[in-house]
Amino acid sequence: MTAKMKRRDFITLLGGGATMAWPLAARAQQPNVPVVGFLHLGSPQSRRQQLVAFRQGLAETGYFEGHNVVIEYRWAEERYDRLPALAADLVQRQVAVIATPLSTPAALAAKAATSTIPIAFSVGNDPVRLGLVASLNRPGGNATGRRGSMKLLVGFAELRFGKP
Repeated sequence: MTAKMKRRDFITLLGGGATMAWPLAARAQQPNVPVVGFLHLGSPQSRRQQLVAFRQGLAETGYFEGHNVVIEYRWAEERYDRLPALAADLVQRQVAVIATPLSTPAALAAKAATSTIPIAFSVGNDPVRLGLVASLNRPGGNATGRRGSMKLLVGFAELRFGKP
């Protein structure tokens, strides 16, 4: 009789464990949410307006941070020497795209860190002269962007991920 009790206890324990694990399995089956790497030379405090514009642009295309897109922020806090490590961290995290809005040093660091992850940039200078792209008409490589506008970043996200 003791052997039966132990067997019953084991089966009950096993069944209870499966019931508790079921929500975890269901959660794991949710579709992947794209992860955008956001790389900037500045700090969130000094670039508040850019952040608002970036998030607003994503929202206009149907992407909402924390709902159907995750944004991994990396700020160099005005320290150029931190950019390569921050870019490498985003590459290691395997983000879907690296956005470098209005930060030429961040765009250059991202370009140096990866040749496979797409980079969406907006810079203040000519991206061809900076070496970010081969030409404006056919950028080639993994970087695309333009001079002085964050709108392209949002459009690039829409092309990369599709409409939500």
